[in-house]
Amino acid sequence: MEPQYREEEEFETALSGKLLWRLARLNLTHRSLLVIYLVSIIAVAVVDSYFTFLSKRIVDEALLVGDTGMLRRLMLHYGLLVLALAAAVFGFIFSAGYLGERIRYDLCRSMFARLQTLSLAYFDRTPVGWLMARLTSDSRRVGEMVSWGVLDMLWGSCNIVIALGFMAFISWKLALVMMVIIPVTLYVAFKFQRRILEEQRRVRSANSRITAEFNESITGIRVVKSLARERANFLKFQTLSGEMFTAGYRAAWLSALFLPIVQLTAALAVGTIIWYGGWQFEMGELTVGGIQAFIGFIGLMVFPIEEMSRVLAQMQQAFASGERVFSLMDTVPEIQDAPHALSPDSMRGDIEFDNVTFAYEEGRPVLEGIDLHVRQGETIALVGPTGAGKSTLVNLVCRFLEPQSGTIRINGFDLKLLTQESIQSRIGMVLQVPHLFAGTVFQNIQYGLLEATEEGVRDAARQAGADEFIRKLPQGYKSQVGEEGLMLSVGQKQLISIARAILSDPDIFVMDEATSSVDTVTEAMVQKGMEEILRNRTSFVIAHRLSTIRRADRILVIREGGIGEMGTHHELIRARGYYHELYTRQFREERARVMDPFHDTRVAPAPSQSQVV
Repeated sequence: MEPQYREEEEFETALSGKLLWRLARLNLTHRSLLVIYLVSIIAVAVVDSYFTFLSKRIVDEALLVGDTGMLRRLMLHYGLLVLALAAAVFGFIFSAGYLGERIRYDLCRSMFARLQTLSLAYFDRTPVGWLMARLTSDSRRVGEMVSWGVLDMLWGSCNIVIALGFMAFISWKLALVMMVIIPVTLYVAFKFQRRILEEQRRVRSANSRITAEFNESITGIRVVKSLARERANFLKFQTLSGEMFTAGYRAAWLSALFLPIVQLTAALAVGTIIWYGGWQFEMGELTVGGIQAFIGFIGLMVFPIEEMSRVLAQMQQAFASGERVFSLMDTVPEIQDAPHALSPDSMRGDIEFDNVTFAYEEGRPVLEGIDLHVRQGETIALVGPTGAGKSTLVNLVCRFLEPQSGTIRINGFDLKLLTQESIQSRIGMVLQVPHLFAGTVFQNIQYGLLEATEEGVRDAARQAGADEFIRKLPQGYKSQVGEEGLMLSVGQKQLISIARAILSDPDIFVMDEATSSVDTVTEAMVQKGMEEILRNRTSFVIAHRLSTIRRADRILVIREGGIGEMGTHHELIRARGYYHELYTRQFREERARVMDPFHDTRVAPAPSQSQVV
């Protein structure tokens, strides 16, 4: 079986003016910092080059002529330059670091703010890992590229241009020679860095597959051993490891070859300077200090060329990260509030479905032509086969989804004319798999109403039937629940989630198969907590165990995109339709399980009509 994994995304992103402008605007929003950044870079490049030019003056104007006064003055210049360089280096390192972190912060904040506005359907189809990568690695990569990457490019370019300016001032003929050599060196360096980056991508891709294969082999070790798949798994692992080794070897080989080639190119330039500079010296066109300065300028250019080639090779990857970040920031919510949407304080009132149709895919409706009138305070139970549309109907009420046609009204208001916040803030939900956040029991209950007092939290827990077990925990309400509530049982988490819902005091309540994953004892505790929260509230209960919904005001059987049956428990039993068949089957299975855990429920006797009712 092929392991499921999501490789690191690598795109051949075409560079566009629009993308460049958006990346540039990230810097332009911090203009004062950008000015310090640019001035510092230019100052460092100028001072670096002037150091080399100063060495020429020391040789020609002081040492060769024996002028100690000039030597002292030039050494004073040297000391002042050291101080200026220190200040400039501090300025560009601080501004680049601050700018990079600020841009990353801005991107993360903008993306997270955008995520809060997106519809539930977006999260259903988008992997969490993809979103986490945008908020972490991609935002970091963009921040580094528009700060340190741009810094390396500007610093390298300024160094080369300013150095060439000083070279031309010393000898324009030798400067022309260098202007031919530098582009060749840049081209060679860029080609090598791009090949190295490609091999490193292959290493990361192979590592992703190895990690996935290793994880699946270990987590499924019982199946592996029971089917004697050890040898096959080892051979597959060996193949993947071999691919990563080959790519890693190539990257190491290219990296080892890169620096010597750049050094050979620099040596060629130095040799040319010495040969041609020596001839110019004999002709009286160049001094000894000038030749020395030219050699110094070559050394000054080598490192910037290496850095620029590295940055250029990695920019494509950074542009791809920028494209992915901006694609998230540009995502338009599928459900948006109307321009002048209303925000009522209460969602109490009748709920009406008027010929509502909804489809996840065009032409394949999940619900079609739904007409339903739910009275204020009524408890509606939804049953039916998996995929029939029970949760979809509830999500339409919550406005997590919007119908393709028809109208849903609450208290006479079309949902589309109300703000999403006003609707969803007045709806409480307890899901089949309760979610708790890392923190204490108290904090998880208080999440339902952040301004709630300690007494309010404890009162909600008592109403939910959770107070008793909470007080028995090592630290009571201050006990840590662990990541996703792993330190508590499913039933305990469910009771806490009910307490949280009670604390939020919702007008409409949704119970989505809240007892399907707990035992019968815990189910009784959850049911007790449900009774409190359902009192005097309009509620929708999606049920797997039909015994939990016998007291519902109405039971809706959702089948084939519509409401197949509707009525009270006793009415539907007497109708002897789909609900009767479903309830009878569950009754038979539960009775057989109690009487004989090893009994075949398929041959258990059917209950009489009086037993069922």
